[in-house]
Amino acid sequence: MKYLKYALVLIGILIIGFLALGLIKPKATYACELVVDKPMTETWDVLQDPEKLPEWLPGFQRIEHNSGTPGTIGAVSTVYFDNNGETIAIKETITDIQPNEMMSMKYESDFMDMDYEIRTTSVDGKTKIHSITTAAGNGILSKSILALMGSSLKNQEETNLLNLKKAIEQNTKSYVQNEP
Repeated sequence: MKYLKYALVLIGILIIGFLALGLIKPKATYACELVVDKPMTETWDVLQDPEKLPEWLPGFQRIEHNSGTPGTIGAVSTVYFDNNGETIAIKETITDIQPNEMMSMKYESDFMDMDYEIRTTSVDGKTKIHSITTAAGNGILSKSILALMGSSLKNQEETNLLNLKKAIEQNTKSYVQNEP
């Protein structure tokens, strides 16, 4: 009986410690960067092309436009991903956009919300892509889990950007620039 008491106390301490993690570190912020061997306009075009999304976002299924004008501030879409056979829907809202330079979005799901920004900069005919993400759990349990998985989220973003780099550098699609 004595050992059972100690085990229960230990389990209680571990649970309290785990939940305290979410209070101590409720958000995860991380940045990633790489250089693509393509000009900035082509990089931006591939980045904005919905047909290219499956090439660089693992599990991407589809995107459904909900409101606003696609590709503009305030546009809302639902993005669907396959996660080990389960479909996950994430609400995406464009919060800022400067064509060929940057785009900011807010992603909302039951588990967590993310503020995501991606910037492109021309560097000697190549393009530097820089992303910054802030993720916050939507409850004490998700905040605690997020505190433990922050590095996994950054690793996933690095993988996504490497996939994007490959999609851009192997792109053969011609994008016509609509100039005034």
